[in-house]
Amino acid sequence: MNVEHEVKLLVDEINRLGKPGPDGKLEVTFGTLFNDDRCANIFEALVGTLRAAKRKKIITYDGELLLQGVHDSVVISLL
Repeated sequence: MNVEHEVKLLVDEINRLGKPGPDGKLEVTFGTLFNDDRCANIFEALVGTLRAAKRKKIITYDGELLLQGVHDSVVISLL
């Protein structure tokens, strides 16, 4: 798996699905990404890609590990 490529695809999907937040940064909820059919087809391990992008300071969100259902309302912001 090419992590750089996966992170670029994630940024593209956040641009597609996100909306500007109060600070002007694009935001999308984890549930929106997780439940999107196109994202489901692109990402084998969405949570791993999110963690890699967070480590690279491309995105930010509260917490470390996001779980479907429990963390659907967690906001992911593109930096």
